Amino acid sequence: MQVTSSFQHIEVKNYLCHVKKKVIVGLSGGVDSSVAAWILKDQGYEVEGIFMINWHDSRGLLKGDCPYDEDITFAEMVARRLGIRLRTVDLSEEYRNRVVDYMFSEYAAGRTPNPDVLCNREIKFDSFVREALKHGADYIATGHYCRNEQAETASGRVNRLLAGIDRNKDQSYFLCQVSQRQLDNVLFPLGTLAKPEVRRIASDLGLATAVRKDSQGICFVGKVDLPVFLQQQLEAKKGRIIYVPDSEAFRSWPDGLPDEGISASELAEMVCPHHLDPGAGVTAGVHNGAHFFTVGQRKGLNLGGYREPLFVIGTDTVNNIVYAGEGQMHRGLYRKGLFIKAGQTHWIREDLAMVNGEQRDYQVRIRYRQPLQHARIYAHEEGYYVVFEKAQRGITPGQFAAWYDGEELLGSGPIDK
Repeated sequence: MQVTSSFQHIEVKNYLCHVKKKVIVGLSGGVDSSVAAWILKDQGYEVEGIFMINWHDSRGLLKGDCPYDEDITFAEMVARRLGIRLRTVDLSEEYRNRVVDYMFSEYAAGRTPNPDVLCNREIKFDSFVREALKHGADYIATGHYCRNEQAETASGRVNRLLAGIDRNKDQSYFLCQVSQRQLDNVLFPLGTLAKPEVRRIASDLGLATAVRKDSQGICFVGKVDLPVFLQQQLEAKKGRIIYVPDSEAFRSWPDGLPDEGISASELAEMVCPHHLDPGAGVTAGVHNGAHFFTVGQRKGLNLGGYREPLFVIGTDTVNNIVYAGEGQMHRGLYRKGLFIKAGQTHWIREDLAMVNGEQRDYQVRIRYRQPLQHARIYAHEEGYYVVFEKAQRGITPGQFAAWYDGEELLGSGPIDK
């Protein structure tokens, strides 16, 4: 299969030496993994694909969203077109136990998890790798837009996880919980490409996935009506929506980082969530469960008559209360920092882990595609305090904060508060 275009310069780790090495690609039925498989085959690797079935239940899926049987049809078409072998493996039990159950428990506790981060740590770079090794894989590959390179340090050779060249598509954040071991023998063929180029390659190759839309929603589940999906395990329960007007009662902090010598108690105050009191507002409506809402959410409040849209500024799952404020600039939506409990910080670069009493400036993001934000991380015995140069909108317990040094992702941790 001959394709000539500007993408012939693609740089992929070449471990071929004198023996053709086998790479097993997680072939999902999407355009990214399809092109990743072709690039590796074009580089001279022996390429096979594995399609993972991780979810069977269609409850809560939005109408028109593609279930896995359609995904596997596309994966099979791509495998035939590329002339590679495709296997199928059912990892749904592990996915439910290690990802979905975690997601339900987090929502029940009033936190907002990121199942895609857990899916990568627990399934794609663990269960999938074990399955690939059964079939003789020397390396595994995925369609993530990120890069992995090795470097020599004073501590020895390490894997560096780097952002993808396409900053609009960079997916390194989703890998913020993987380990050094999990990055061994991993190839990311799309790390040096932009998404439009990937689409063009697929079109030139005549791949069935060339114009297929990207998957959305929960990893391996799809786009869901979240309350309906969560009601598989979480009971709907009517409660109050309390409207809280904007006021100076919401503590705001000036731009800039803390002065030298700031104490742990001062840091704790700086990152403390806003105090929300049912008596500080008025009941404006009714919801079906506080655990179905998250900070910054607009959809689902179903309240009109206000000059600006209402947004969730806080939830109380113990008393089943949702707090809402008016407008994008409501001070209740913004916070200066966050806290990650001791024992929950994770360093991809273990050789760079901070010690108690240390502070460092990094670039931090708290959600996928958020532009990196300048912040200072303080390591204390009780955990990490992350203070931003500018207050951030929608800091949400349960989400992951990930820190970068330039283009390298160094570590992460789940936001406790």
